[in-house]
Amino acid sequence: MIRAIAIDDEPLALRVIEAHAKKIDTLELVRTTTNAIEGLLEAQSGNIDLVFLDIQMPSLTGIQFMQLLQGKCQVILTTAYAEYALESYEHDVIDYLLKPISFERFEKAVLKIQPDYKTQTEHSSQAANAHQPDCIFIKTEYKLLKINHSDILYIEGGKDYITVVTKTEKILSLSSLTKLQESLPYPQFIRVHKSYLVALDKIESVERQRIFMGKTVIPIGDTYKDEFFRVVG
Repeated sequence: MIRAIAIDDEPLALRVIEAHAKKIDTLELVRTTTNAIEGLLEAQSGNIDLVFLDIQMPSLTGIQFMQLLQGKCQVILTTAYAEYALESYEHDVIDYLLKPISFERFEKAVLKIQPDYKTQTEHSSQAANAHQPDCIFIKTEYKLLKINHSDILYIEGGKDYITVVTKTEKILSLSSLTKLQESLPYPQFIRVHKSYLVALDKIESVERQRIFMGKTVIPIGDTYKDEFFRVVG
């Protein structure tokens, strides 16, 4: 999970970023603030991966902020003024977003840091796999249900719940797809879409950007296709 904060002296701009961030599973916006000094202290703490940073702020400009930050985390700049773009790239920022920020442009900027994030996640997952059990426990209604890894075909994420599809049943849970992904071994289970996590050995065929499991067809999202096709060769 990419942990991020947003700093802007305009509360409306922060609300837009917050709304966009909620749509990206791998991004956790842990805080928004109009106080640049407080934001800088949090960014320097070592617990933040990414800062959405306004350039024009009264107490501390975005350029001054980055000079003090000294590369402790990555930065995506936000501003209403295009003329700052050239200067901002001298500080090795991830991207430069012009207000008003559309979700499509926001998502594209965030995805620029995903390759590094995915590599780190992959290495961590592989190191942990040797100690992982071969089952998971899913909370459903008033009990924890044990599901063997070998029984899972795929997991579909919905707005408020997930559906674990096995060989014999569909199990609903209020868990999140990202949380469940972290508890399953990689690449035995791989994310192929914002809404789908699949068991690699249960795939029957792949055609273009579609996965076939019997009568079930699962799309491969643009965000995940490069990683998926690298794994399957």
